[in-house]
Amino acid sequence: MRTRSSSPRSRSRFAPDRQLTVRMATVVFLLGLLYVVFAAVLVALLKSAVLVVLVAGGLLAAQYWFSDRMAIFALKAREVTPQEEPRLHGAVDRLCALANMPKPRLAVAETDLPNAFATGRDADHTVLCVTTGMLRRLEGDELDGVLAHELSHIAHRDVVVITVASFLGVLAGLAVRVGFYSGLVGGRARRDQNTALIVAAVVVVSAAVYALSFMMIRALSRYREFAADRSAAQLTGRPSALASALVKVSGTAARIPTKDLRTAQAFSAFLFAPVPREGEHDGEGRMAQLMSTHPTLQSRLDALERISHDLGEA
Repeated sequence: MRTRSSSPRSRSRFAPDRQLTVRMATVVFLLGLLYVVFAAVLVALLKSAVLVVLVAGGLLAAQYWFSDRMAIFALKAREVTPQEEPRLHGAVDRLCALANMPKPRLAVAETDLPNAFATGRDADHTVLCVTTGMLRRLEGDELDGVLAHELSHIAHRDVVVITVASFLGVLAGLAVRVGFYSGLVGGRARRDQNTALIVAAVVVVSAAVYALSFMMIRALSRYREFAADRSAAQLTGRPSALASALVKVSGTAARIPTKDLRTAQAFSAFLFAPVPREGEHDGEGRMAQLMSTHPTLQSRLDALERISHDLGEA
């Protein structure tokens, strides 16, 4: 049975994060403006407002309504009951009571990759998923820190924002792929030069939109991870436990076979810790940091150390 807060309008005890709210509002506004311009250009190039609206609207609706199901399916996770995972449910029950927020659905993914994520369209339709690798490796207070981190994403609604914000990148990326694989670019299967020019223009515009949305979403994603770390540390009062979990998760992920990492990499922005790519090392260069969905491990540990000092943690 899911635990509800005493009132559906009551606020969680996660401290409001005005900087996060401002950043989310700014990114959503800029992406919305970019989306309108992108849609207008597509309509002008394709001369079919109906086609653009149907495709864009359909993809947005699917991403908004079914993001939780798609993530669970892709990572081969399954929802679990308190009888199946009493430790997980017990920890989330305690944290939700402490935070005064609704309890999300809980799922477990059968993979040795230690990680966790939360996704969904609102506080009442979210799922918090952890992997069996994480459940095996983390101690009780470390797991509490990770779960509190994910609950903070839900409470601050940045799960919804990052889901919707990533839609534009998905749409632009799809347009680029369709253009390249349609056979109309590069002289293959081309009967009409005007058609080829239109498709080429769609690809160029889509690529530019994808690049812009990619950078904005990455910037928001990095900040929201700092915000969730801070909120989790303040809620549990154990920044050091969260730092320990980060070190364990990051250190173990680098040793997981590549096959187990590929699917998770597509959802890296939603995960507690980033999934490393082949040859990638934490903190390597300014460009790598700008492209990353998460802050560097060291910067997160430094921030948690400052919080620990402020809280007077022993």
